[in-house]
Amino acid sequence: MIVEERMRTFINSLDPGTPQWLDDLRRQALADDVPIIRTEMGSLLRFLLTMHRPASILEVGTAVGYSALLMSEYMPEGCHITTIEKYEKRIPIARENFQKASREDKITMLTGDAADILAELETPFDFIFMDAAKGQYMHFLPDVLRLLNPGGLLISDNVLQDGDIIESRYAITRRDRTIHSRMRDYLYELKHNPALETVILPVGDGATVSVKKV
Repeated sequence: MIVEERMRTFINSLDPGTPQWLDDLRRQALADDVPIIRTEMGSLLRFLLTMHRPASILEVGTAVGYSALLMSEYMPEGCHITTIEKYEKRIPIARENFQKASREDKITMLTGDAADILAELETPFDFIFMDAAKGQYMHFLPDVLRLLNPGGLLISDNVLQDGDIIESRYAITRRDRTIHSRMRDYLYELKHNPALETVILPVGDGATVSVKKV
């Protein structure tokens, strides 16, 4: 746990909530054990979209489409989302959710390995949300930075690993050590890359907000 549970519960109790159809989608995803963004991360995305008002959004990691649909609800008029998903079982569910919400004109889903797709993309984006396999964030970063417009925002979710990021690698379960090491490298790079200004926030499972310097 990153933030003490009572404090987290109190903060979330102040959240005004989302439309009923998003609440229903969230409940279904959680019931199906689909990893979706936490309430705190949703609040952060809503705030950043309202503040930054991007014209184009790239999401790396669609799952069943919850976060893309949430962003589509709060992004400015005329903004478009491109989202990438590899897991075949979730792709048709995400498509169905986009269709049910009548957002097919606002959300484009690209399917396949994110590394391959990112390498092929050329059109830049104002706002990039990284929410895929944590062990791959560092691998995706060069293309993500290439695709991010100057002044654009890069938001990365699940970066503090429920607080385990501060532990010695020897205190981490052996199967998780590679991800632990890669995430530490990723955070170091975000904080020390001269093209970025980054803040690390104990929001949800940990988030970073980086702005690409002009």
